[in-house]
Amino acid sequence: MKLIKGTLIPIGGNEDKGYTKDDYNIVDYIEEGILSHVVREAGGIDAKIVVIPTASSIPVEVGQNYIDAFNTLGCTNIDVLDIRSLEDSEKPEFITLIKAANCVMFSGGDQSKIKKRIGGSTIHKILKKRFTNEKGFVIAGTSAGAMMMSNEMIAGGSASEAFIKGAVTMYKGLGLIPELIIDTHFIRRGRFGRVTEAVAQFPQLVGIGLAEDTGLIIKNEILEVIGSGMVIVFDARKLKHNKHKVLSEGTPMSLTNLRTHILSNGDRFHIRKKKVKVLPIEAPFI
Repeated sequence: MKLIKGTLIPIGGNEDKGYTKDDYNIVDYIEEGILSHVVREAGGIDAKIVVIPTASSIPVEVGQNYIDAFNTLGCTNIDVLDIRSLEDSEKPEFITLIKAANCVMFSGGDQSKIKKRIGGSTIHKILKKRFTNEKGFVIAGTSAGAMMMSNEMIAGGSASEAFIKGAVTMYKGLGLIPELIIDTHFIRRGRFGRVTEAVAQFPQLVGIGLAEDTGLIIKNEILEVIGSGMVIVFDARKLKHNKHKVLSEGTPMSLTNLRTHILSNGDRFHIRKKKVKVLPIEAPFI
């Protein structure tokens, strides 16, 4: 794994906003505690923050939600890039903002929209280059904005058909951290089965299930949990039995020696070394 200098912050999302319209149920407004971590990692309240609500079906409203949320934390240098096509990802004024940003924040919605509208573009290339080479540069994302960080990206799947081959649909993401497969809204939507199938397809990768109002700060191959919920780590790299390749679709899977870790605030996992460090119980909750 190449040493990456930047920081990733994938977040599990928070779907319950109390809105009455269905469209608003996918708005992933991040709790103040999570956003404060994003701001701190980006350099503080003077950081230049760019919000990209491309995944959302209501990008204008979502963009404004983030402006309001960051303003609450004292941040005022915020821009929203309303990217609705691949052509938008080549606009010189958008590229200039991405080059100057300390933090780029992706909203929730449909992760395939991010891939289709940004994948392979100049903005995508700049994001990868800056993330690889610049210490302190932050890419954060909630829900769809977290899932697209993988190379092998979960595009959909039925929780009701968990552990059945074919229940999960995979697609290519932006490949910011190809060692992981990330899923979100993990506990509330019962997505244990679809991450299991994802790592059965790609056993060399580590599956990550993020609960809502929960995220990871990823730096130097280490994942650190932030927020109020749980993170489930699925490590399939030492599977002894995996029938995924030989089964027909619709058939129940069987796996053995799938290692799982349940982590919470402050706990850490080293991707390459496969080591877990659990925060002592007497440590303060941050």
